[in-house]
Amino acid sequence: MIKQKQFIPKRRFEEFSDEWKLNSFNELLDKLEGIRRGPFGSALKKEYFVPHSNYVVYEQQNAIYDRYQTRYYITKQKYEELSRFSVNKDDFIMSGAGTIGRISKVPKGIKKGVINQALIRIRVNKKMVDSNYFLQWMRSENMQHKLTQENPASAMVNLVPMSEIKGWQIKVPSIKEQQKIGQFFKHLDEMIALQQRKIDKIKALKSAYLTEMFPAEGERVPKRRFTEFEGEWRKIRIGDLYSSIESGNRLPKTMLVEGPIPYVIAKTTDNGILMRIDYKTSDYHGNKMKKFPSGSITLSIDNPEAIFLQKEPFYTSNIMRVLYMEEYNDNQSIFILESLKNLTKNYNWALKFSGPVVMNSLISMPVSSNRKVNWIEVDRLGQVINNLNDLAILYEQKLEKLKATKQAYLHEMFV
Repeated sequence: MIKQKQFIPKRRFEEFSDEWKLNSFNELLDKLEGIRRGPFGSALKKEYFVPHSNYVVYEQQNAIYDRYQTRYYITKQKYEELSRFSVNKDDFIMSGAGTIGRISKVPKGIKKGVINQALIRIRVNKKMVDSNYFLQWMRSENMQHKLTQENPASAMVNLVPMSEIKGWQIKVPSIKEQQKIGQFFKHLDEMIALQQRKIDKIKALKSAYLTEMFPAEGERVPKRRFTEFEGEWRKIRIGDLYSSIESGNRLPKTMLVEGPIPYVIAKTTDNGILMRIDYKTSDYHGNKMKKFPSGSITLSIDNPEAIFLQKEPFYTSNIMRVLYMEEYNDNQSIFILESLKNLTKNYNWALKFSGPVVMNSLISMPVSSNRKVNWIEVDRLGQVINNLNDLAILYEQKLEKLKATKQAYLHEMFV
C-alpha cells in the first residue's frame, strides 16, 4: 500500500502536485511588525477623541463586518504618538475580544488611523505569503477553530495567546499556488458581494414601491397606482376581513423532531435581526394541536414586526396568532400582510399585539363605488409584491448556494 502524503489538500488546481511545506507561523509574518495588539485602553480614552480630523480609530466592528466606516477621530499628534498601531493597505485586522477571530484585509484608500485595544494587527511576509490566500486561510473553519479555544475553567471562548500562535507549525503551499488559490476565492467573494447587492437592490425597490403604493399617513390616495383604478381608499377593520383570530399551541422541545410539518416561531437575534424559525415536527399530534392551512398570516403577540405569510400547512406556538380566510388568494393575503406590517411600524412595543388589538386594527384598502373592498385592485397590488418577494428569494437562494460552495472549497483546498 502506498502511503498517502501528509501535507496535500483534498482539492487543488491540476498544475500543482508538490507537497505543502511545514513552516512556523512566525516565518509567514513581517519580521519587524508581524503581530501587534492594540494599545492599552488608557492610551485611547474618549477624552482624546476630537469632533473631526484626518486621523481615525479603527474598532472591532471594522474587522467583524469587513467595513471601514469609523466613529472616532484623533489629532495628528495623537496619531503620531500611536504610530506603531497604525494600519496600512494589505495589513490584516482581527477582532481580539467578544466576537473573536474575525479578520479583514485592509483595503487601499482608507483614512490614516490606529487600531484600538480590541483589535490585533497582522502584517505578513509578502515574499512567503499571498495576501488573498492568507485572508481566506485565516477565515477557514479549521483556522477559526485553531485561533479560538474554550477555557476549561469557564464557558468563555478565548483567542489563543499571540506567543503561542507564532510558534505554530503551519502547512503552506508555494507562493504560486497561494496566488492561484487566493485569486480563486477573491473571485468567489466578488460573486457573493454582487449577489448581495442584487438582494439589497430588490429590497430597496420593494420598499420604494410600498411607500408609493399605499396612501401616506393622512392621505386617501396612493402616489403610484394602476391607471384603470381610481377613487379614494378607506380604513377597513381587520375584524371585518377575518371572522376570527386563533392561537397556536406550545409544543414541548422533545416533540421538535425531524418531520414534514414546520413548527413556526419568531425570534429576534442578538444583533436585532428578526427571523422566522421553522422547526420540524411530525404529523402525529391528531386533535391535540391545530394544524393551520397554507395562506395563513401569523403574528407574534410579543413582537409586532413578526408578521409572516405561511406558504404551507404548519403548526405554531402559543405566542403566535393566526389569521386565515379560505377565499383569499396569495396576492390578496400578501397585500393584507404588508398592510399589517405598515400598521406596526410605529407600534408601542410595551403593549402586546393581542387578538382583540389585531381584530380592531384598521388598515387602508382600495374600495369600489359601492364602498366595498376592491379585491381586483388588491389582487394586482399583491401580485407586484409577490413578484418582488419571489425575486428576492431567488437571489437569496443563489447567495446561499455561493456561500455553501465557498465553504466546501475552503474545507477541501486547505490542509
